[in-house]
Amino acid sequence: MNQIHLLYIEDDTEIGEWVYANLQDRGYRVTWLTSGERALEQADECRLVILDVMLPGLDGFTIGQRLKKQHPDLPVLMLSARTSIDDKLQGLQFADDYLTKPFHPDELVARIEVLLRRSGNISPEPLRLRHLLVHERENLIINQDSGEEIMLTGKQFHIFNYLLRHLGQIMTKEQIYEAVWGEPYLEGDKTLMVHIRHLREKIERDPASPEIIETIRGIGYRVKA
Repeated sequence: MNQIHLLYIEDDTEIGEWVYANLQDRGYRVTWLTSGERALEQADECRLVILDVMLPGLDGFTIGQRLKKQHPDLPVLMLSARTSIDDKLQGLQFADDYLTKPFHPDELVARIEVLLRRSGNISPEPLRLRHLLVHERENLIINQDSGEEIMLTGKQFHIFNYLLRHLGQIMTKEQIYEAVWGEPYLEGDKTLMVHIRHLREKIERDPASPEIIETIRGIGYRVKA
């Protein structure tokens, strides 16, 4: 993963220096711009764009749309302090992911790796998640404690894979159910909960105190980065 070139557009100097240094320390090559003026020309040489919404001149939404028009396959990760659902929906009309400030650097890197892997811009290295090694392309999960393969049912793998594609994000029961079963979720239906319980029995060290799949009470679940 060394020397993958990222384009980072952020005008806040304090945040920018922190993110730039962190990504450089992790082996990425980073071009940092404080406005979107040169974004289109710099995008020709990069594999992923990290783009803040609030910028001087053209805002991140406009820049992102232009980037996607010129480079449809280039992953774009939006950053914003805006938390309203309207802003997120506007960003996700063209962006591949949307991360709300403040964020932990581990979550930012996890999102970057997921987008690079999905776009084919990263070698098929396994995702390391606590004691698990997840080979997404091969649909293979290894328990590093025992060295054994963890066998999941189709639905269990579909649920886990959906949560991994949204690493660090809280996904509602409705979102997960409709993505996996392809039909509307009915309030009170225990099907997803039962599948999550069985999934935890296979992937967690202690299913009673899960470290991988976190329950967000009253909302849904997430896999922590």
